[in-house]
Amino acid sequence: MKIGILSLVLHTNYGGILQSYALQTVLERMGHDVVVLNRDRDIIWSLKRHIINYGKYLIKRYIQGRKAIYKSLDCQNRERREREQFTQAFIDRYIHTRMVNRLTVDSFSDMEAVVVGSDQVWRPRYFRRLWKSGIENAFLAFLGEKSKKRIAYAASFGTDEWEYTEKETNKCAELLQKFDFVSVREDTGIRLCKDKLSRANAQHVLDPTMLLSKEDYIQLVKNANTPKSKGNLLCYILDDIAEKQQLVEQLANKQSLTPFHTKVPKGCVVPPLEQWIRGFMDAELVVTDSFHACVFSILFHKPFVVIGNKTRGYSRFDSLLKLFGLENRLIENVTQFEPSMLEPLSDDVYKKLDMRKKQSMEFLNNALTD
Repeated sequence: MKIGILSLVLHTNYGGILQSYALQTVLERMGHDVVVLNRDRDIIWSLKRHIINYGKYLIKRYIQGRKAIYKSLDCQNRERREREQFTQAFIDRYIHTRMVNRLTVDSFSDMEAVVVGSDQVWRPRYFRRLWKSGIENAFLAFLGEKSKKRIAYAASFGTDEWEYTEKETNKCAELLQKFDFVSVREDTGIRLCKDKLSRANAQHVLDPTMLLSKEDYIQLVKNANTPKSKGNLLCYILDDIAEKQQLVEQLANKQSLTPFHTKVPKGCVVPPLEQWIRGFMDAELVVTDSFHACVFSILFHKPFVVIGNKTRGYSRFDSLLKLFGLENRLIENVTQFEPSMLEPLSDDVYKKLDMRKKQSMEFLNNALTD
């Protein structure tokens, strides 16, 4: 079967890239032909936009007396491509993308089925910003009445709070009824589908990255000849504040570990995705505020502490950790840290992972063979 995947636009987000890679890989191993929809992110301005931006530059520099540099479009696009060179290389090598300027009925014209998910594809603020499109297109509004199998796999609202307008809610509820099978990544998503979008039979499944094995990811590292990490305390912190660094220093001293960071400052070249994966191979402990860093800590059997990030979607962490009885690893601030959080993950975690993986694969099999 020819299948198209619609998720968020691929850029430098490691988790976003890997979940698309994983879902594509799983579907291909099931015998399907798969493409992932993506959008060219080069900046294009109208003449009006040029004039506005240049005007802002002149005001900052000559009226307000502030330091300001005017960068041409070519310069901005060149700098972005340089920052993203390694993540784009991974996408080019491993993900079968179909580039479109906007979502239209022709985007998946030759596909027999469309799979929406995973990641926070049903979160309006992210979908609008990355796709430059209304949230209704995350529910395949752009397909119109075209007859195709429609499946949501591990789609995420990102939060347990409802962020749609009344108009968006009504439209998306209408569109979700056209889906043949619906599954969500968080347990709270089941309630939101039922209460807000009138879809009562959504199922709870694993993030696609958890459908692959640790060995699958190790092979990516080997393919890239990725060097060993520069420490054994992996710190992947998206929102870096002083108290989080204090926790890292405390753990490094008490556990005699060497911290290393896998997030780079804004504007710098983003390291290869394989180097990020390698970090979990080499770590003895992980400290993070990232959802997918939690996922990979579990996959690589590494003890971890996660500082919940409410603005990025707290329910994502809570739902994931409840699946494996790891709720005690989640804290809202560093004062809640307990030494028991450093204990190795039990065998029971992996028994639950195997069971959940089997259930998630059964959902995909049923959805694509029904």
